[in-house]
Parts: sequence; structure tokens; C-alpha cells
Amino acid sequence: MTKLRKTSKTKLHEETVNSGSGQTILNPDVNKNKATSITDLRESGESTAAPASAEDRKIRQAFVDKDWNEIKIADSWQIFKVMSEFVEGFEKLSKIGPCVSIFGSARTKSTHKYYQMAEEIAAKLVRHGYGVITGGGPGIMEAGNKGAHSEGGKSVGLNIQLPFEQFNNIYIDSDKLINFDYFFVRKVMFVKYAQGFIGMPGGFGTLDELFEAITLIQTKKIGAFPIVLVGRSYWEGLFQWIESVMLHEESNISPADLDLVHIVDDASEAVKIIDDFYSKYLLSPNF
Repeated sequence: MTKLRKTSKTKLHEETVNSGSGQTILNPDVNKNKATSITDLRESGESTAAPASAEDRKIRQAFVDKDWNEIKIADSWQIFKVMSEFVEGFEKLSKIGPCVSIFGSARTKSTHKYYQMAEEIAAKLVRHGYGVITGGGPGIMEAGNKGAHSEGGKSVGLNIQLPFEQFNNIYIDSDKLINFDYFFVRKVMFVKYAQGFIGMPGGFGTLDELFEAITLIQTKKIGAFPIVLVGRSYWEGLFQWIESVMLHEESNISPADLDLVHIVDDASEAVKIIDDFYSKYLLSPNF
């Protein structure tokens, strides 16, 4: 049975009579327990039987308004962390001389042909007067640092802190290892201090770094430094799609944009493209 009762404040309350107990239960306000801050959300989450996963908490927090104290503590101080990463990167890399950034998968095993090609390319680059910059982790990144280290060249590692996969390799010069929390700061260092880019087969991170470099060159934010992709069987399908769909079907790029990238299958050819590009500048070795 349901009835309406008018209170002294003229507010209507819905009452539901529990016929089993004879007690009257007032329905709560639907917004009464709604979290209004990250602190409230965190406290309410701790009282639930099933704790939320880290991914769930990130998603939930995106919908919660932050109070002023939380903004000051979390967001404002984050600016200084970002600034500190930029400052450290600029200070350590400003005098490294001409270098080539090598991108590629962290998952590539040392027995894989692409690992061995990346190591060979890095060694050849050092012999031709360049230093090597990698993401500082395992796989292709390790191969790049290993090749540079084996020839006594400059071996730079821009390591990113991740919950999986990433840890810095042992072939990075001790004074040229930088650890980052923020991908966007790390990408600035990859591009700002490189005079060329070698793209080995990799995953989403490799594509992110590759297209960052292509975009900056396409929009003339940086010089038209050479971009060399190694492994035709890996890269050609992607660039055939770029040509057929992005260029011819949708006209989202210009024909000249395809000339920004060179696809090769040989370590010597990869290094030759970079050498040929810089021969007209009479670039001198950095050590």
C-alpha cells in the first residue's frame, strides 16, 4: 500500500508500508549518496565488497568533479613535474651532437632478424659519425643501444615508466639515461635532438613516434630530416593503404608527403640514405 503524507515543511514524502513488518520506510533521495569529489569516490569505493580495479578507478575519476584542494595538490603540482622532465632532457641532450633516433618494438627478441638489423644499423651509424637515441627499453631499443655501445659511440636512452614491458637496457651511457613519466615530453626529446629517424617494426608506440616525426616534417615545424623504415614486408602494406585511401580516395595528404619516407630491407641501405642526405651539409662526426 502506498500513500502520500504532507510534512510540516510542505514537502511530500513517498512512504511505502512494509506489510510484513508493519514499519514505514522512507525512500532515500536518489542523489544523496552521489560522490562529489575524488575523495568521496575513493572513500565510497573502499566500503564496497568488491574493490575496483585500477582501470575502473581511472574511468570513474574522469566523471567526478574535483574540489579546489584536489586541483591544487594534483593538477597544479603536476605542472612542475612536467617542467622538471623538460629541463632534465634539455640539459642532458643539448650537447650530444648529431644523432639518429631508432624506433621499434620492445617485444622483439635478441634472436630475431630485426633485432640483429637494428644492432647492425646502430653500429654503422656510429662508424659514420652519428650517435644513437632509442626509447631506452628492451627489444629493438636495446639492439640500437647495444650497436652504438659496441662501437664506442654515444648511446642515449629515453626510458618511459610503464607498468609492464619497459625497463632500461644496460647499453645506455650512464650520463645519457633519462626516465620519463610523460610520453609527450619524451617525444619532444626524440625529435628535438635527432637528425634522422630509423623505424624498425613495432607496435602502437612505434607508430606514434613515427607519425609524430612525419607530421612535424609535413607541417614544417622541423627540418625535413630523413625517415627510413626497415622491413618492406612489414611497412609496405601500411603505406599502400596510405597512398590508395588517404591520398587518392580521400585527398587527405599530398603526393609529396609520400616522399618523406624511405622503405628499405638492408642495414647498409638505411645508413646510406642518411649519409646521402647529409653529405651536402658536410656534417662532421660528434666524437
